[in-house]
Parts: sequence; structure tokens; C-alpha cells
Amino acid sequence: MASDEGDDGPLVGRTDTLADVQSDLRNVGPGGTAAVFVTGESGVGKSRLLRETARAMGDAGYSVLSGTCLDIGDASPLHPVLQALRQYQPDLQQWDQAAGADALLEQVSRDLRAVAGDKHLLLVLDDLQWADRSTRQLLLYLLAGLGGIRLSVLAAVRAEALHGAHPLRRVLAELRRLRSVKVVDLSPLDREQTLELVNAIAGGIEPEDSDRVFKRSGGNPFVVEELARDLRDGRVELSDTLREIFLSRVDELPANAHAVVHAVAAGVEPVDHNVLAKVTKLAEDELIEAIRAAVAHRFVASAAEGYRLRHRLVAEILEAEVLAAEAAALHRRYAEALEAVGTVDHARLAHHWQKAGEPARALPSVVAAARSAEKLYGYTEAHRYWSLALDLISDDAPERTELLAHAAESAHRCGEHQRALDRLSELARHPEAPGECDLHLRRARYLAAAGRSATAEVEYELALRSPDCTPQQRVSAAANLAELLLHLGRYADAYERATEALDQAAVGSTQDLVRASAALGFSSAFREDPDAGLAVIRHAVDIAERSGHPDDLGVAYLHLAELLAGPLNNVEEGVLVARRGAERLASLGAGRTYQTRLLAIAGNGLFRVGQWAEADQVLEAAMAHRPSGADAVELLLARCRLWVGFGDVDAAQRDLDAVATLLAGGGARHVLPMLTLRAGLAMWQGRHAQARAAVQRGLTETRSDDLVLLGVLAWHGLRAEAEARAAGEPVDPGAIRRLRTVVDRMAEGVGRAATPVRAVIDGYIDLCHAEISRVDERHDPEPWLRASATWDRRNQPYPAAYARLRRAEAALTRKSRKAQAILALREAYATAISMGARPFAAEIVSTAQRFKVALADDVDTVPMTMPDEQDDGLSVLTQREREVLAAVAEGLTNREIGERLFISERTVGVHVGHIFDKLQVRTRVQASRVFLTAA
Repeated sequence: MASDEGDDGPLVGRTDTLADVQSDLRNVGPGGTAAVFVTGESGVGKSRLLRETARAMGDAGYSVLSGTCLDIGDASPLHPVLQALRQYQPDLQQWDQAAGADALLEQVSRDLRAVAGDKHLLLVLDDLQWADRSTRQLLLYLLAGLGGIRLSVLAAVRAEALHGAHPLRRVLAELRRLRSVKVVDLSPLDREQTLELVNAIAGGIEPEDSDRVFKRSGGNPFVVEELARDLRDGRVELSDTLREIFLSRVDELPANAHAVVHAVAAGVEPVDHNVLAKVTKLAEDELIEAIRAAVAHRFVASAAEGYRLRHRLVAEILEAEVLAAEAAALHRRYAEALEAVGTVDHARLAHHWQKAGEPARALPSVVAAARSAEKLYGYTEAHRYWSLALDLISDDAPERTELLAHAAESAHRCGEHQRALDRLSELARHPEAPGECDLHLRRARYLAAAGRSATAEVEYELALRSPDCTPQQRVSAAANLAELLLHLGRYADAYERATEALDQAAVGSTQDLVRASAALGFSSAFREDPDAGLAVIRHAVDIAERSGHPDDLGVAYLHLAELLAGPLNNVEEGVLVARRGAERLASLGAGRTYQTRLLAIAGNGLFRVGQWAEADQVLEAAMAHRPSGADAVELLLARCRLWVGFGDVDAAQRDLDAVATLLAGGGARHVLPMLTLRAGLAMWQGRHAQARAAVQRGLTETRSDDLVLLGVLAWHGLRAEAEARAAGEPVDPGAIRRLRTVVDRMAEGVGRAATPVRAVIDGYIDLCHAEISRVDERHDPEPWLRASATWDRRNQPYPAAYARLRRAEAALTRKSRKAQAILALREAYATAISMGARPFAAEIVSTAQRFKVALADDVDTVPMTMPDEQDDGLSVLTQREREVLAAVAEGLTNREIGERLFISERTVGVHVGHIFDKLQVRTRVQASRVFLTAA
């Protein structure tokens, strides 16, 4: 193989950037990892910066691996990492896939650790904008410190490629949360730097020529170098466009070198030497001479793994100059050459046959690429390949039936639920379609994933009644239906179907066993025996771990986490299980589906224990996966709880509208929370009739026997009536009667619930009775005292703080036990501030104003502004809070403010929280804007 004899031009204007990048790569975070992502336009010098940094870090004792992502639409999973490792292990093949995707990540990590030895590893990835999904997920895994490697990642990303919904944008947004991850935007050279580079290459040129280079290049170093070489070689008359410059330089190449550049431009880099020989049909000596000429003219670079263009702009320019027939012939030669050398890179082979205009010959490679992606749990890549395969054949092709089945299933697995249903509808119309029972089962699974639970239940029942239903299909239908009934909140029915499935488990699959066991365990734990139910679900997790399949693991972890964080109120363990499961499922390519739902469970758990800021971070990270169907509903509902709590009315309304759009026949565990949130949002807005309507709709539509969901809904309904009474609006006696009936039903059924579940239901019964005392205007603090004690025992601060507010309000209205009432009011206020519950905190402040109560020693009761006073917008603040706000507006940190005002950093944080609450803002920028406007 010819060597790379070309030299890079001088490095101009990048010295400081180079030093900063090296420093950032050494500055690892707690997990022993760091990353720098270099962005910028094509030709700005990203690849050069990567090479210089890799050379310097290697000289400093780092182990360095380099790989490049492929621009062929759908690359093989983990291609750049495999390419990088082959620098040390040339014979390395695809990793062992038999153990599952979780073992795959460990295999990759183990290979990387082996290369690094006792050194710190630097992984350099060029053209990351073309990275496949599996590579993006591996980056998230490694940089989170999960691979057990001391690792720094340096990657280049084309800025112009990151537009719209490019998946790498979401990955970068997630990674930038880590303090050890930096993004460096590489700008073009300025006029002086361009002059320096031109003079370094061409030497002693006229200033006007240098200025002309700057204007035509825009400071792009690659273009500057090309134009400067034109000047150096006596080509004074510059071309009008960069395209003409490149074409004129290509035309100057010897004939064989010209052919080599065209061939490399059409290939998928890096181009293997043997493949290039077959494509160009040059003798070995002629090929070597042609490559040397292309390298000398700085068009081609050579490395151990193959040849590549120095810049892909050359390929883009040459592609437009080649006749369609000529391009097709070139790609055909590539495909034939790859087959001749026995390639197993199906993605590359499929790309060339497709470009050659021979879909029939592309199809086997596309199908092989899809199967390979599925083995690596790259469901998104597999879905794209199956879809491409369908595009390559006619509508009446005999193989279309099988391809449709694969395309539908892969769409379902990667979260494209509506696409899966569309593919299934087309499949059902084919003469060779699967049987009636199989179609009903598939449709039911896809509908359930899309959030259409009621329709899915009908499909499962149709499957069970189908005449062609086999014993195995019957077990599968019963197991899946049991899980769906859990979602609908019908735990007795779920228990019955799960038992039916497990009675015939001998003919079922592992997947059916896991689903039925999880459903049986959840319903049993909720209804009667939490210890036995948990044991069954934990056994389901063990079975799923042994199988290693994403569906098995997803189902088991979902039900275990939901049971712990919800009904059993073991929130800490539930959040831990949800997060552990989310990491596990992310490694299996289920980030858009199961990982998203598990993070929603974690967010809900954190919300319940008052850790709203952390919940916000978890849900924002989950939202980056852009889920769909039921996965999106879970996440939107979790996020909406935060919006309602924070008082962000517009954001909450948007999420609720989105949920309503997605829910077409959803289950109780979606519909009832949605209606409860609508009621809560309406109450904060003073729209008590809307809140009443939402609650009454929930009571009318549900068939759920989940007394926890009903308890939350009933509490909101009675609270809406109490708020209407307090506002002087009429209450609805009929609505109150229905709500009392629900409370009576809860009181009757609570004794049959498992002990931990009973405690939660009792908490909502206490809240309901206390709200009834408000509706009746009894102003009795005792029911609220019982309610606050109940929720304190459950370690759920929000309902406990709400009960304290109402207890204080009732006592102060009665003018009894004032000291205890003031203490309760202050405790409620402290809780509201710590969580960021602004509407709740505002209601507490309003109550304090009515009864002239100071909320804390250093926080005065907010004075009511007199009509003739001039309000500058800051009148609600104390003098100390004004001083803190002024410092915030200067851009000082809490520590710096504390040093200036001689108070602790923690006290500054308390003052900032009070300021945010009183000014109804969420960020320091918003608070500063209020201050500067008033000033």
C-alpha cells in the first residue's frame, strides 16, 4: 500500500485551542472520563486538530485509538470503534453476539481496556455526525463511567450536519450535562491568520492577492491552503468558485491518479487497497504510482486501514461532474470487488449495489445488514434496513410478506409504533399473511405500545377466540393481556389472566413467563400479599436477566420499579431499580422505549419524595430520546406533574394536550393521572368548574379497582369543591355526593389491600375527609393534623406540607393554638421553597398575609401594596433580599455574594429561593431582568 507522503500545511491560529483541548482531555470527571467535541464547518480544520492532539497526547504517554464514521446512510453498528481497535488487533472480527447486547458492551470495554493497559486511553473519532445509533449509545455508556476505563474522547462533528432533529444533537445535549465534557466550536481564520497561512505556503505574495484569498475562502483553512498553493505554483488567475478550483487541480493529475481520486471519491472510506485495485483495474505498479501522485497532489491520504480523501468536499464536487451511467458502473465495480475479496460488510456492499442501480443484488446484503443489526440490538438501524429492503422490491414480490413482518416488528421495537401498525395493515392484505390469531396478537401488542389500551384489549380477546389459536399463542395472549390489564388498573382481572398463562407455562416462551409472572406479582402485591408478590416479580427479573432479551428485561424492571416507587411506597429502592433498569435497557438499544418509561418512573418517585430538581433533570434526559406512543405518555405525564408543581401553566397545558392526543382508548393508569393533573392545573388557575369536570369525567369513565388512583382523583375533586367554596363560588351537591361515595368505597376496600398499599390509601382518605370539613366550613384543624402525620410517615413532603397549610389556616381562623399553627405554616413554606413549588408557596404567603404571620425570622410577611404606593416590582422583597438580588444581577455566584454580604453561602441560597418565589421566576437570568427593569 502506498504511503502518505503529503504534508499538512502549517497550523495557524489554533495554538491556544490545541492547548485548551489537551487540557480538557486531561481534566477527567469523577468517572475517570472526559470528552471534547470539536464542531465547525467543513474544511475548518477539525480533522487536523484531531491529528495534532492525538500526536501530542500519544507523545505524553496516552494510548491513542482513531476511527472514522461512515457516510453511507446506515453504517454497521459500532463501525468506528471496531476500525479503531483493528489498529492494534488487525484480525479483530465482529464481537461475539451470542451472549446478548449487555455482554457486547462489556466485550467492547474489555477490548478497549486491553489496548489501554495501565495508560489513559484517548479515543479519537472523526466525522461523528455520521455515527450509527449503537456508537452514539456506546459513547453515552463510556462517558458515564460505566465501562470501567480511564478514557478521554476527542471527536469532530460537522456543524452543518447537525440540523433539525439530527440524533447527535440530543446526544451532545445529554453529554454536555457532564462537567468533564466540552464542546469546542472551531471558527474560520480571521484576516490576519489567513494572511499568515497564505504567506507560510506561498511566501512573499502581494497583499491584494492574500486579501483576495481571504474573501474567496471566508477564512476556511482548507480552501485557503488550496488557493495559496495555486498562487505558489504560478496559477495567479484564481477560479471563480471552489468547485472550479478543485476540478482544475484534478484535471492536472496524471490519468491513473485521476482515476484513483474518482474511485476513492465514490467509495466508502477507508477504501481497502485490494478493493481499489479491482475497481481501477490498474496493475499493481501502476496503482502504486497513481496513489503516490494523488497523495503528492494532496487529494488522497493513506493509512494502514486504507485510503481516504483529504476532504470530502472533493467527493461532493466530483459526484456532480460524473455521468449517471459512469457513476453506476463505478459502484458496480466496487460491489463486485467487495464480493470478490469476501467482505462481510453488508452495509457497504448494499450501498454500492443500490448506487449501481441493481436493487435485486442489493437486497441480500440489505437483509443481512438488518439481521446483523438486530443481533446487536440496533433496532433503529434494523428498521431502516428492513424499510430499505421493501423499497428495493415490487409490491407483488413473493418475499414482500416476510419483509413486511420484519419491518413491522423492528418498527415496534424501536418505538415507531404507528409505523408498525401501518406495516401490519399492509401485511394483513397479502395472500401469504400470517394466520388470524398471529395478526390479532401483533396488532394488540402494537396498539398497547401506541397507548391505545382499550382497542388492544379487544384484539387480545379476539386472538384468544380465533379458531387457529395454538396453545402457545393462547399462553402468549393471556400473558400479554394480563400485563395490559395491570395498565388498565384492573388488578383482579390481571391476576386471573396471569394465573391462566402460568398454568400453561410449559408450552409458552420465556417472554410469556416473564410477563405473566410480573403481572401476577404486581397484582398480588397490590391486593393482598406484598412480600409474596415482590418475590414473584424479583423471580421474573432473574428469569429476564438470564434470557438477556430487551423485552423480558424491560417488562420485569418496569413492574418491579413501578410497584416499589408507587403502591408499596418504597420510593428510594424503586428509583434505584428504575435507574439501574434504564441503564441496562439503554445498553440493549431500547433507549426510546423501555429506558424512557423507567426514567419516567424514577422521575415520579423523585417527585413524590420532594426532589423536584433532580426529577426535572432525569425527565429532561429521558425526553431527549423522543419517545412515542405509551412511552411518550408516561414521560409527558411525569413531566407535567413537575410543570403543575412549578407553576408553569403553559408547559403543563402543552403536555396535557399532547397526552390527550396520544391517548386513544388509554388505560386508567394514564387517563386518571391525566384528568387529575387537569384538575390540579385548573385549581391553580382558579377555574374550579373545569377542575370539577375533569374529576367527574374520571369517575364516570374508569373501571379501575386501583384505590390509590381513585384516592388521588377524589382528593382533587373534593379540593376543587372546597376551593370553590372558599372563593365564594357555588359548589355542586351532586358532585360532592359522588365523591363521598368514592371515599366510602375506598374505606370499605382498604381493609382488603396489602398493608403498604393500605397506608397510602389511608393517607388519601384522610385528605378527603379533611377537604370535606373545608367544604362544610367547619374549620377543623384535627383532620389536617391526622393527614399531615400520615404523609410524614410515608415520607411524601408535598401532601404533608399541604395538610400543614390547611391545618394552620383552620386553626388561625378559629383563633386557637396560634403558636402551633404558625409553626405548621412555616414548615409548609420551607417545604414549598425547597421543592420549588411556586404556586403552593404563593398560597402560603397569601395565607400569612391574611393572618399577619411572619413566615421566618429573616423573612417578613409580604406586605400588601397600598393603592397609592408606587410599586417598582420589588416591593415584595425584604431589604436583604434586594441586596442579594442586586448581586445576582451583577452575575455573582452564591459564594461571591456571601463573601460580599458577610453571610454563608447556604443563607444566600435560601434568600435566592425566596426571591424566585416572590418574583415568580425560575432562573437567575429572569430575576436579573426584573431587577434591571425596576432599576
